[in-house]
Amino acid sequence: SRNHLSFNKNFKAIAEELKKIDHSVVLDGEIVVEDDAGRSDFQLLQTYIKTGKEKLNYYVFDILNLEGNDTFGLSLIQRKELLEILLSKQKLQNVFYSKDVKEMGSAFYELAKKNNFEGIMAKDANSPYRVGRRSREWLKIRISQQEEAIIVGLTEPKNSRSYFGAILLAQYDHKKLKYIGKCGTGFNEAALKELYAKFEPHFIDESPLKDKIDIKDKVQWLKPKFVCQIKFTEWTQDNNLRHPVFLGLRIDKKAKEVVFSAGNAVVNLK
Repeated sequence: SRNHLSFNKNFKAIAEELKKIDHSVVLDGEIVVEDDAGRSDFQLLQTYIKTGKEKLNYYVFDILNLEGNDTFGLSLIQRKELLEILLSKQKLQNVFYSKDVKEMGSAFYELAKKNNFEGIMAKDANSPYRVGRRSREWLKIRISQQEEAIIVGLTEPKNSRSYFGAILLAQYDHKKLKYIGKCGTGFNEAALKELYAKFEPHFIDESPLKDKIDIKDKVQWLKPKFVCQIKFTEWTQDNNLRHPVFLGLRIDKKAKEVVFSAGNAVVNLK
């Protein structure tokens, strides 16, 4: 993963299939579980991690090293040509070359909207691979509203609910944690119990937020280390998530990578 966790056990089927490649390579891609319509589904991936009952696919979109030779300095289009040649020579069942659509960004975006995709990636075909930093050469253009958020606290449970009522969410605005709302939807009883067990060893007494938040519930604060995926309807005027729903934890991301994104500039697709 991007934060150096081994996924060989969680995604053993993919790890075993990649061993068939008869070269030493470093690949970059995304493992997904798809729904019946062929759309990647984050919640189905969470189900796979727990039960192993879904079908995994690995879509590879870049190559960073071949036989000990870094490819960072090559353009994206050159790296993808190399990757396509490499994968075309392999007999792999669940590992696929991720194709691209050239110079038709607006049309592709409209097609993605029509098919209810999460979004598209826009990449500069001539860009090198830039390690460890963000760039406008690679942009994620969302269609459905989803965000990564850091869990910074729990509210106490009410009525018949056990363990906790809602999670408090934040993102890094430069080096400061910025509160973006609370989420109490998307949990069943088993999830509440499982998450509480993960969170409990990391309870803290003081809020990790610099600014005081206006919340009436009793709060148990949490070290800002757990990252989750949230879907929502829109950003409010005070930069909170409206109608957020918890989809699952993100074990592949560090909290410091989760940056405040409300009000990002709209990209002009050519």
